Amino acid sequence: MENLFLYIFFTGAVLKFVTVHFLEYVDYKKRKLHGTEIPSELEGHVDEAVLTKTCSYENTKYFFFIPRSIVFFLLKIFLVCIYFYQDVFAAVWNVTQNAYLTIILFEILVSLPGDVLSIPFDLYGEFRIEKKYGFSNMNLRMWIFDGIKSIILGLIMNAILMGAVAFILIHLNQWWWLFVSSVMIIFSLGLSFIYPIFLAPLFNKFTPIEDEELKNRLEALLEKTGFKSSGIYKMDASKRSRHSNAYFTGIGKSKRIVLYDTLIEQLTVDEIEAVLGHELGHYKKHHIIKKMLVSVPLIFAVTFLVSLILKYPPLYTSFGFAPELFKVEGLQSMHPLAALEYAGIFLLGLSLSGFGIFTGLIQNFFSRKDEFEADRFSAEVCNGGEALCTALIKLNKENLSEFVPPDIYCAFYYSHPPLLKRIRAIRQAGSYSETSSSALSK
Repeated sequence: MENLFLYIFFTGAVLKFVTVHFLEYVDYKKRKLHGTEIPSELEGHVDEAVLTKTCSYENTKYFFFIPRSIVFFLLKIFLVCIYFYQDVFAAVWNVTQNAYLTIILFEILVSLPGDVLSIPFDLYGEFRIEKKYGFSNMNLRMWIFDGIKSIILGLIMNAILMGAVAFILIHLNQWWWLFVSSVMIIFSLGLSFIYPIFLAPLFNKFTPIEDEELKNRLEALLEKTGFKSSGIYKMDASKRSRHSNAYFTGIGKSKRIVLYDTLIEQLTVDEIEAVLGHELGHYKKHHIIKKMLVSVPLIFAVTFLVSLILKYPPLYTSFGFAPELFKVEGLQSMHPLAALEYAGIFLLGLSLSGFGIFTGLIQNFFSRKDEFEADRFSAEVCNGGEALCTALIKLNKENLSEFVPPDIYCAFYYSHPPLLKRIRAIRQAGSYSETSSSALSK
């Protein structure tokens, strides 16, 4: 049993590797057989040339995914086999003899191999694939500075969060799971508040909507639905990429609506209004609140279970750790115990990381249900769903997203329903609304 978690790790890693490659191959085969067939819902909106380019883009990403996935799978296995995590932990602890520094430095150092190895893959993906298909507007200087800013922000936020965790493990050890869960939730909410005001502007420029017709239509929709925000902003996404999107961000007074400049260029006013109506649907249907009501108790429950598993020696011995070296004798001993417990949290996450793709099935299922509901809301408040349908088709076409992916692939990877299912559901809801209205008028 002393290697129990090592067996769990290998099982999860291999199972995930096999599953993702199976799913990607199924997706590739369907593209190859039916990728250029035009569904009836898309006739007049797309042609064979668009579908051919979409298949080419998706195939290029697939053939890039294969070596990348193999390399990172082998790296993950290699690091465990050489007891990398135990060696890093021991080296940092022996040098610092301090739980705060050990936890923060351990978190940084164990991520370095993956971060360094990802650099050539990220460069190739950005400057070869994305540029080849007309998406990337990045230059090397911008890419480097974005990376530096991301690293600095990551270090600062990690230091704050890991420092808080270390304090709790040292001084509130008996109930650490309760306090760590609370810190995680508060940190997440705090980040949601400061992100749109302080962090997002470090990477992009946000300006008020200039088009008066668009601005008036969107403000009227906000007033109609009772949504209060700090403003509607255009983001200069095109300086980096031609991909388009729209989103809500922030909480409380920091809430804002963001439209990519590429989206404003690609869609009509009616279509942008419909897209905003969809986003407002998430707010009016309380999707975020519902997710919090599930996720918050789940965080506490999972963290409590983790606190119990941390007392189980095979969690450490499976990865070369020797917990018996740390003997708890008074307050001074809480530093090594706290550091070891943090390592245990990391090792448990590592052991179970391969199974995340399967738990994602549940999350994606409920997320797709929310998206259907938000689509229906948009159709109700924006004079029917046809504008939303044409907007979704344009966004799919402009982003070279697959039009008819396999159902099993969607189940694992899609938090939003695939395009054709969304269009059918929107039009069906619209037909039902029209029939109901006619019946009522008679």
